[in-house]
Amino acid sequence: MATFAVIFPAAGRSSRFRDKEKKPFVNLDGRAVWLRSVEPFVSRSDVVQCQIVISPEDEEVLRRRYGANLAFMNIQVVKGGAERFDSVANALAEVRPEVEFVAVHDAVRPCLTEELINAVFAKAQATGAAIPALSVTDTVKQVDAQKQITATVPRQGLWLAQTPQAFRRDWLADAYARRKELGTGITDDAQLVEAAGHTVHVVEGEVTNLKITTKADLIMAGAALKAMPKPKVSGPIHPFADEEMWK
Repeated sequence: MATFAVIFPAAGRSSRFRDKEKKPFVNLDGRAVWLRSVEPFVSRSDVVQCQIVISPEDEEVLRRRYGANLAFMNIQVVKGGAERFDSVANALAEVRPEVEFVAVHDAVRPCLTEELINAVFAKAQATGAAIPALSVTDTVKQVDAQKQITATVPRQGLWLAQTPQAFRRDWLADAYARRKELGTGITDDAQLVEAAGHTVHVVEGEVTNLKITTKADLIMAGAALKAMPKPKVSGPIHPFADEEMWK
């Protein structure tokens, strides 16, 4: 069985969320968003390491509110950098030597299913690199700064990337080591690995695998959680489901 480490970037400023709480720490149906994002991975036998990457300014809050969760779920805390790629690089440098594959999953995608993780991990093992994505079904418009339509973009072959994105550990490490020479404007790990010369494969994503960016997304995520089938759990994921006691 291949071994995976999972990195959860959570060091962003949450500027578009417009709340006193940063997105990873906001409550979603009784638990913090980041906890819901991490939980599908911690009980997997193929995941041997989980790392949450946070801004140094958030470390005290994280440990005070969720110290018991971190300990029980054996989650490593890594301090982030100035940009997302710096944060992931910091975590990647601390991945255990025996790990064969590394997955990166947004800490603000709390509606992930076991089936999607299985599909991405299996494809990554078979091909070296895989991500979930959704094919574009709406008409795509290109719009200028004045919000005037300048073109209609053919949607054939367009897909919307999601996470978790999973890669051979050596491919991802090499891509990160060369990231300054691979070009600017790279927006996700898959694009970085592509720029390093590797093919990344896609598996069908899930509409419910939402990324929380605004408060409207949080409302949608709450609805998605209620619509999703309950996960099959052989035992409690952690004994601290009610985060309120840690505030």
